[in-house]
Amino acid sequence: MGCGSCGTGKPNGCKSNGGCSTGGCNRMNVHDWLRNLPFNDPESSCKVVEVSFKQGSRKEFYRNPTLQYFEKGEYVTLEGVSGFDVGEVSLTGELVRLQMKKKGVDEFNPEMKKILRKSTERDIESFQISKSREKEMLARSRAMARQLNLQMKLSEVDIQADGKKATFFYTADDRVDFRELIKLYAGDFKVKVEMRQIGIRQEAAKVGGIGSCGRELCCSTWLQDFKSVNTTAARYQNLSINQTKLSGQCGRLKCCLNYELDTYLDALQHFPDYADSLDTVMGTAHLIKKDIFKNLMWYILPNNTKHYPLTIQRVKEIKRLNQQGQKVDELQAVEVTSSKPKEVEPAFVDVVGQISLRSLERNDKRRRDQQKSNNRQQGSGGQQQRRPDNRNQQGGNRQQEHKGNQPQQGQGQQGQQQRRPDNRGGQQQRRPDNRNRPQGGGGQNRPPQPGGQGQGPKPNN
Repeated sequence: MGCGSCGTGKPNGCKSNGGCSTGGCNRMNVHDWLRNLPFNDPESSCKVVEVSFKQGSRKEFYRNPTLQYFEKGEYVTLEGVSGFDVGEVSLTGELVRLQMKKKGVDEFNPEMKKILRKSTERDIESFQISKSREKEMLARSRAMARQLNLQMKLSEVDIQADGKKATFFYTADDRVDFRELIKLYAGDFKVKVEMRQIGIRQEAAKVGGIGSCGRELCCSTWLQDFKSVNTTAARYQNLSINQTKLSGQCGRLKCCLNYELDTYLDALQHFPDYADSLDTVMGTAHLIKKDIFKNLMWYILPNNTKHYPLTIQRVKEIKRLNQQGQKVDELQAVEVTSSKPKEVEPAFVDVVGQISLRSLERNDKRRRDQQKSNNRQQGSGGQQQRRPDNRNQQGGNRQQEHKGNQPQQGQGQQGQQQRRPDNRGGQQQRRPDNRNRPQGGGGQNRPPQPGGQGQGPKPNN
C-alpha cells in the first residue's frame, strides 16, 4: 500500500530512501501505542529491538547493548555471518517484549546478535549493491536447479548487506538432495550459501498478491500464524465444496474460512441435533440445508421437488412426536419472504409530447435570441453603409445635368439598366409617372420637357 507521508500515491510503497514514520512501506507492521508514555525506571525497559528485512517479510530481534535510541524506519548495521548486515527498525520499547513472549524468544539469550551502529552512507551503498544482485541471482539459481532435475521451487534470494552470504528460500513436496547444487551456487556466486525450506503459505506471503476479496493477501500483510484449514469449516458455514472457490493463491484452502467459524458454531448450538430426517404420513423428510441467519431448516419429501422451510421449534416438536412413535400429517412449512421489496415492473406509457427537456429548450431559446440580435446588428450596419452610396449617386446625376448637354433617351435607358441590380433606390425610379423624367436625384423638381410622352429632349446641333 502507498505510504501516507510521502504523498506520491504509488502502490507497493513510495520507494523512498528516507525513513517512513507511518510504516506504510513495510508488511507486518505493529503500531507502537506505548511510544509516548514515560517510564519511571529506564533500567527495566526492554533492551531488544525488532528489525525487519525485505520490507517486513522477515523480522528478527537484536540486542541494543549501547542503549542508543532508534527511531522506527531507521537503518541500522547488525551482526551478520562473517560480516555485517543492514536492517530497518520496525519496533522498539515494551511492545518488543510482548512480541518476544508471543513468539517464544528469550529476552536474555546470550546468543542473540547485537546492533553495531547506525548505518553509514558506506553501509547503505553496500546494502543497495547487494540487493540489486538478487533478481539476477534468482534467475540463474533456478536455471541451475532445473539442469540438475531437482524437484524444488526457488521463491526468493536474500543476500547479506556485505555480499558474503546468501539465503535461498525454496519449497518442495519431498526431501531434496541439494549438496551438488550448493557447490554450484558457492562456486558461481562466490558467497556462503544457506538453503531454507518454507511452506506453500509462507511462499505466498513472500510473493504477495491480491485475493478474491479485492484486498492484499492476509498472509503478506498481517497474518503470522498459519492454522490448519479443512473442508469441515466450509460445511459448518453451508458453503459449497468447490475446490476452485475455496482455494487461495497458494493452492490451499483459504485462511479466511476460519475467521467466522466460531460465530457459526455458536449459532448452530440452537439447532437440534440428529434432525436429519423426520417421519411424516407422506414419507420421510430429509434435511437439505440450514439457514443460520433466519433460524430455518429446509426439508424435502420423497417423490417431490418442493422445499419445506421449518422453524427450529417445529422441528423439535416433530422430533419429539417421532420418538413417541407418532407421524405428523403435515410439516407446516412457513412462508419465506425476501428482505428486499419486490420491484414493480413499470408498465408502458406513451409520453410523446409530454416530456419536456427544459435544459435543451433553454439552450435552443438562448441560441435563437442570440441569432436574432446578430441579424439586427448586421441589418442596422448595412443601412448605414448604403446611405452614403445613394447620396453619391444623386450628386453625380446633378453634376451631369448642369453640364451643357442633357441626357438622351438611350442614355436614360442605359442608366436604368445599370441601376436595376441595385434595389436600394430603383423602386421609386421605375414608377410609370417617372418615365418622362430624367434619371437622377434632382429630376423630380424639374418641369417636364417638350417632345411627347416617353421621348427625351432632342440634342442641339
